[in-house]
Amino acid sequence: MRLMQDRSWEGCIWTGGSWETGGGSILEIISPASGRVLARGGQASLDDVTLAASQAAGASKVWSSYSGAARANILEKAAEVLIDSIDEVAWWLVHETGSTQGRAEDSVRLTSEKLMSGARIAREMINSVVINTGTRFEQSFAERIAYGVVAVITPWNSPLVLGVRAIAPALAAGNAVVLKPDPRTPVSGGVILAMVFEKAGLPAGVLQVIPGGADVGEALILDPNIAKVSFTGSTAVGRRVGMLAGESLKSISLELGGNNALIVLDDAEVGQAANAGARGSFGHQGQICMATGRHIVHVDVAERYVTTLVELAEKLRVGDPATDKVDIGPLISESQADRVERLVNSSVSAGAVIRTGARREGRFYWPTVLGNVDPSMPVYTEEIFGPVAPVTVVRDEDEAINLANMTSYGLVASVFTSDLVRGGAVLDQLRTGVGHVNDRTVKSDVRAPFGGLGCSGNGSRYGEVADLDEFSTWRWRTIRETSVEKRDSANVVPKSTSERGGKG
Repeated sequence: MRLMQDRSWEGCIWTGGSWETGGGSILEIISPASGRVLARGGQASLDDVTLAASQAAGASKVWSSYSGAARANILEKAAEVLIDSIDEVAWWLVHETGSTQGRAEDSVRLTSEKLMSGARIAREMINSVVINTGTRFEQSFAERIAYGVVAVITPWNSPLVLGVRAIAPALAAGNAVVLKPDPRTPVSGGVILAMVFEKAGLPAGVLQVIPGGADVGEALILDPNIAKVSFTGSTAVGRRVGMLAGESLKSISLELGGNNALIVLDDAEVGQAANAGARGSFGHQGQICMATGRHIVHVDVAERYVTTLVELAEKLRVGDPATDKVDIGPLISESQADRVERLVNSSVSAGAVIRTGARREGRFYWPTVLGNVDPSMPVYTEEIFGPVAPVTVVRDEDEAINLANMTSYGLVASVFTSDLVRGGAVLDQLRTGVGHVNDRTVKSDVRAPFGGLGCSGNGSRYGEVADLDEFSTWRWRTIRETSVEKRDSANVVPKSTSERGGKG
C-alpha cells in the first residue's frame, strides 16, 4: 500500500479532516545522517491551535457516541493499514530520525500492537458500575466518561510509538485528539498517523495534527477545549508543561527523562549482563528514555564486564542507516552531539578512563565505554542521551543500591544476579516505576504499565492495564422516581414546636 503517494501534506497541517496550509513558517525536514532535505513541513500558528482544539471538541461529541465495538473496528483497521505500509513508514523513520532499519521496522510493529491494544480496550471497557443503594426507588451507578479532547505532545526520538501509545487509548475511551509532533520529525510523528487514521475511517476532526514549536505546545495546553494533556519529553520541558496545565487544573500525564541503572552483582552471568548493557546504552544511539545510563558493577566481576562490553561496542558499525547496514546511526542534531561530547570530555578530565570510543565525526558518535566513573562526574549525574556506557565499580550490594538511588530520576532499573530472590529484593529497594531482573533496561510491552517517579514523570501512565484509567474518568449518576422525591420532601417538613415536644 502506498500510504503517502502524493505530497499534498507538504507544507500543511491536518485539521478538520483535510490538509490545510498552516499559519506558521515552513520548515525543511532534514536527514540527521546526510543533511539532505527530505521534504517541507507545515507548522501551525496560534490561531490554528484554537481552530484545531475547537474542531476536536465538536468531533469528540460524535466520536464518544460510537459504540466501543465501532471504535475498536477503526483502531484495528489502522493497525492493518500501518503494517501494510511498513516499508514506507520504516523509510521515514530511518531518514527522519536516524533509526537503523531493524529498529524502524520493530517500531512499526510495536505501534501496530499498540493500536490493537487500544481496540481491546474499546471492546472490553466497562462503562458503568451499579452502586447498591438499598432502595428500589433509586438507581445509582458510576459511569466511565471520556475527557473530551486530549492534547498529545510527542518527542523526536521515537515519534511513531510514543504518539500512538497515547492516541490509541485516548481514542478507545471516546476522546478526540490534537497531536503536536516535534518539528524535527513531523512526518513519522504526525503526517503518517493522519494518513493511517484517514484510511482506517476515523471521522473527520477526531484527530488533528498540528506540528510546531514551544509556542504551539503552550497554546495547546492552555486552550480551554483541551481537558487532558499527555506529554513525553525532557524533564525541563515537563516541568513547564505541568505548570501550565496546573493553572487550569487539567489532568496531565508526564513521561520524562531517565538516568537508568543496570546493577551487576557478584554472582551475575557476566556475558548476559554485558550484552544487556550494550543494547541498553547503544541502541538507537542511546536516544531512548529507557537507555542504560549507569552501569553499577560489583568489583569481583567488573573487569570481565568492562572487557566484554568493550568487545561488543567495538563490533558495532557506525554510519548512515539510509545507505549502509549499520548498528549506530547519527545523533539527532549537532547540538546533541556537542552535548554528548562535552559530558564525556568533562568526565574524562575529572578522572574517567576511555576504554573505547569517545570519537566523533559530525553527528556520529562512536559507542563509548568509560571506566573509573564516580558519582560526581557528569556522565553519572546527567541523562546522556548518547551511545555512552559509564561503568562505576562497587564493593557490595548495599553500595550498589545506594548509588542506583543517587539520582532525581526514577524510570527503570535492572539487576543481574543468578539468585532471583536476591534480585527481587534489590529491586524492591530501588525507586523506579519499572524494574527488571536479568533483562535490559530498554524493554517494551504494550500491556504493561510504563512510567517513572520523581523527575522521570508522574507515575505509570501508559500501558494497557493503566490506559483506561488514564484516558477516561468517572462520573457518579443517580436517578430517582419523581413520586418518591415528592413523598420524601413531605417527610422532611419541620414539625411545629408542640409536635416536637417543646413549650407552646
